[in-house]
Amino acid sequence: MWQYFFRRSSLFLATTLIMMAVLFYATHLFPVDQTYALTGIQQPTNQQFVQIYQDFKLDSNYVRQFIAYVQQRFSGNMGISINSQQPVYDELKAVLPASFELSLFSGAIALFLGVPIGVIAALSKNKLVQGSILGLTLTGYSTPIFWLGLTLSLWFGVNLGWLPISGQINLLYQIEPVTGFMLIDTLLSDSAYRLQAFVDAIMHLILPAITLAVLPFTLIVRITHQAMLHVMNQTYIRAAEARGLHTFKIIIRHALPNAMIPVLKSIGIMLGSFASYGIVVEVIFSWPGVGSWLVSGIYQRDYTVIQAGILSVSLLIIFLSILIEFIHTVINPMSKKELYASY
Repeated sequence: MWQYFFRRSSLFLATTLIMMAVLFYATHLFPVDQTYALTGIQQPTNQQFVQIYQDFKLDSNYVRQFIAYVQQRFSGNMGISINSQQPVYDELKAVLPASFELSLFSGAIALFLGVPIGVIAALSKNKLVQGSILGLTLTGYSTPIFWLGLTLSLWFGVNLGWLPISGQINLLYQIEPVTGFMLIDTLLSDSAYRLQAFVDAIMHLILPAITLAVLPFTLIVRITHQAMLHVMNQTYIRAAEARGLHTFKIIIRHALPNAMIPVLKSIGIMLGSFASYGIVVEVIFSWPGVGSWLVSGIYQRDYTVIQAGILSVSLLIIFLSILIEFIHTVINPMSKKELYASY
């Protein structure tokens, strides 16, 4: 198992280096001076100019420049934002928690609703129920995310006025950032209106979270449905039924844990699509996360922000994909059997 872990770690490092090489190459394609693309300093002083050349080894060959580029980026030197003139690293730390909060909330919605509905679709004898669930998931999967977000905003935000359609919290609430997660920071606040602020933060989170959860929800329902149909026909399930075990106990203790293995694998596969949809959702609902920050940087030609945004999103996708694959291998007996047989 440790050999497999080190292989996955090596894959993470190799993929990261390839992605960094692409970003490094892109800095030479930007229609600006390279020092400007690397640091965001448009008119550096003589001292700054010398420092940039020393930090990024611009007077050396491309190999040394690439090594210096990787060292600077992973040491936190991402330059300054061309538009705000603030360190990009500080801005990235400020927007990352909002994206994590939205992703975790929408992922929880998709998982805790998708798995039970998938089980119901697999075990129900009513063809109408099965067809309705699968038809609903197919509709959700086929619906464009930008159209869904705008439609939900129009219905529940503009026409009915039930939910806010932009931002993370009402600007009337002055919440000091502690963790960066708004739901946590509102509860940690010593303000007299912290509970009202907490409720307001949840209300702001509902529409973007539901919009982002539609894609993983539909996939989880369909994969859970297929996995449960397969598992319920296995010999050990038939044996448990023959021993007189209650159906609920068979599902919870035997069928569902095995059916969750392909669901876990599918979550790792959909991370890239989930991240791209997250960027669209953040723009639609003006959510102050990495996605809207990155798109704003693209519109404003903020080259340092573009590099930092792509770097952070790519690293998260690579890391989480490999982590989920590792967990899938650990909990899946068939994967472990194949793993040990390969040594």
